[in-house]
Amino acid sequence: MPLTINQPRIKCYKCMRSLSTCICKYISSLQTKTRFIILMHPKEYKKEKKGTGFMTHLQLENSEIIVGVDFTNHKRINEILTEENSTSFLLYPGKDSFNLSTRKSAEIQTVIGNNANIFILDGTWPCARKMLKLSKNLQALKRVSFDNKIISKFIIKQQPDPLCLSTIESVYTVLNLLKKAELEKCDTKDFLIPFEKMIAYQLEYTLDPTHKNYCATENSTEISKNLYKKPTERRVIFE
Repeated sequence: MPLTINQPRIKCYKCMRSLSTCICKYISSLQTKTRFIILMHPKEYKKEKKGTGFMTHLQLENSEIIVGVDFTNHKRINEILTEENSTSFLLYPGKDSFNLSTRKSAEIQTVIGNNANIFILDGTWPCARKMLKLSKNLQALKRVSFDNKIISKFIIKQQPDPLCLSTIESVYTVLNLLKKAELEKCDTKDFLIPFEKMIAYQLEYTLDPTHKNYCATENSTEISKNLYKKPTERRVIFE
C-alpha cells in the first residue's frame, strides 16, 4: 500500500533512512590505520540521510564527522592537527597536491605514513570552496589527490562532470590506493554496496507511479539524461 501523507515514516536511527530503504544490512565496518575526518557543511548535514558522507562514516571505525563552515578555531580539528606522531592532509585537487595515483609506493609510505589524518570536505562545490576559503588551518594542509578514471554511480544526483565522485566513492578510491602502497590492509570489496543499494532504492521510487517522487517517463533510461550540469551550474561535492 502506498504511503499516505498522514502515515508516519518509521525510521532506522542508525542509517537515518526509512525502514523500507534501510541499508544497515549492507554496511561493512572497516578498521583503517588512516583516520578520515569528514567536514560536513551544515546544508549537507540537514539532508544527511541522502548524503554519502554519513554513509562513509558508518563504515569506517576510524572516522568522524564534524559540522561547520569556518574551522579555523575549531577545538577538535586543531587538536587533531597538533597530535604528535601523526600527519594530516586535505583531500582536495590542486596542481601542488600529492597525487596518490602517480606516486610510487615507497614515496606514499614516506609521505603519508602509518598514522595519517585525511580531511574531506563534504558539501556542494560552492560550499566546499567556501569552507576552504574561510578555514585558515585547512589551507595550510598538504593536499592529496588522485586521478579519477571511473564514472560516478551517483546518477540520481547531478554532477558537474561525469568523472566527479561522491564522498564515499572518493574514500573508496583513496583506500584502494593506500592498499596498493601497502599502508592499508582492509577489504574494500563491499564498501560501495550500501551506496549502490541507495541508488537502486531511489531509482525504484522514481519509477513507481504510486510514489510521490515518481518521474513520469516512457523510458527509464531518460532519467540518466542531462545528469551532468554545465560548468556554471556546479552544485555537487568537489570530489
